[in-house]
Amino acid sequence: MSRSRGRRGELPPSQETIEKLEKMVDACNFYEAQQMYKSLSARYAASEKHAEALDILQSGALIQLKHGQITCGAELAVLFVETLVKGKYSYNEETLGSLYMMLTLFNLDRVRKMYEGFPNIPIPEHLDDDDDMQKLSEALVAAKVRVEGCLSFLRAAIKWSSEFGAPKTGSPQLHNMLAEYLYSESPEVDMTKVSSHFVRGSDPEKFASVIVNFMGKCYPGEDDMAIARAVMLYLSQGNLRDANNLMDELNKQLEHKQLELPDSDLIQFIKYLLQALERDSFPLFKILRQKYKTSIDRESLFDGLLDEIAEKFYGIRRSGLPDIFGDLLRVSIAISG
Repeated sequence: MSRSRGRRGELPPSQETIEKLEKMVDACNFYEAQQMYKSLSARYAASEKHAEALDILQSGALIQLKHGQITCGAELAVLFVETLVKGKYSYNEETLGSLYMMLTLFNLDRVRKMYEGFPNIPIPEHLDDDDDMQKLSEALVAAKVRVEGCLSFLRAAIKWSSEFGAPKTGSPQLHNMLAEYLYSESPEVDMTKVSSHFVRGSDPEKFASVIVNFMGKCYPGEDDMAIARAVMLYLSQGNLRDANNLMDELNKQLEHKQLELPDSDLIQFIKYLLQALERDSFPLFKILRQKYKTSIDRESLFDGLLDEIAEKFYGIRRSGLPDIFGDLLRVSIAISG
């Protein structure tokens, strides 16, 4: 029967192909299996069998990741997203209850499963000798490979979602995933990049927990900067609700740990800023910028964000100013990791 199918040029059922390739991976023939995953999924896609190609690529990505083949798994995960694009699979959260919506959720669930397949491996601590330093060096290299692989996949997924039904900045759920992975897995955490994705996400509570965790291990003076940056990034999008939600959640989580917000002029400025925006008071906004200029100048990003906040809330824009947040997000997606 298979010979007859081969003569006709027909493709076997995708499950048959998946089982065959999984056996190759289980036998540690990783490279050979990888080439087969790529070539066979391409044949299914070329025959307009995009659903079957997706099944093969998802299975391949997950089993390669399970075997620690991060580069292979990431490559197949990116090909999975490219096949979503070729097959014009939509991302749409509006049409609840319809088959169209179920397909959309299924696609997002598949992306989430592949994201969860990327390993989380702690970097060793308490190093005493040369062997330990060698282990640390190897762990850092491995961490960089994991992060780069996962980020290439999630960046592609965000781009797909932005073009096929999600908000123009990409799926909030995917931004949540990217922010969490950047924070938990990057050998050197860049909180600006982490924050730029969290504020495009949909989980201020999780964002608050990450900031609280960061406060417990950052250098002195970085804690209030992280909080101020997060709040102003939300506000630069006109999102006063989540900026307030973040502050409320930070207070709640810190109180639970019997801690408090940093006692600094910058945090005082943020509290007053939120009040000024609630009152829709531009004169108070201007006074605050002048009064707390020294604190604002601690990070070059802040002044530009405040210009964007003035435009969003008061319709006032200095001519020729760049879109600070948009530029930050584009750079973060392009070079994260």
